[in-house]
Amino acid sequence: MLVRLLYVSRALDPDSPAATDSILSVAREHNMANGITGILCYGGGIYLQAIEGGRSQVNTLYGHIVSDKRHADVELLSYEEITERRFGGWTMGQVNLSKLNTSVVLKYSELPVLNPYAVSGQVSLALLEELMATAAILGRA
Repeated sequence: MLVRLLYVSRALDPDSPAATDSILSVAREHNMANGITGILCYGGGIYLQAIEGGRSQVNTLYGHIVSDKRHADVELLSYEEITERRFGGWTMGQVNLSKLNTSVVLKYSELPVLNPYAVSGQVSLALLEELMATAAILGRA
């Protein structure tokens, strides 16, 4: 059974690209071996991530994410059974949110600054789908 999990968290060191690079590197290696796909958006000290795969594998990964010391305030936005993957082309795609056009962010937010803590998981997933449709996702692996 496939599931999709969406969460948000805050970077402990938002000015360090090393933490984000480390998360992406480890995710790509781990995810390929475990049938997990997804996307990681980062910027302004925020991580917004969608992960898809088998229920057991996604649940185990989320347990590791919650205890990961590179970020805090991990909050589950959405968890659902799915019939197909939306981010199947990426072991972990990436989007630098600070490089997004503010009009894209305003489409899904009250202010021109993305705050997934203040919107529903459905809204955050809609933003991720738009990013995928507009080819804003990097790191195809």
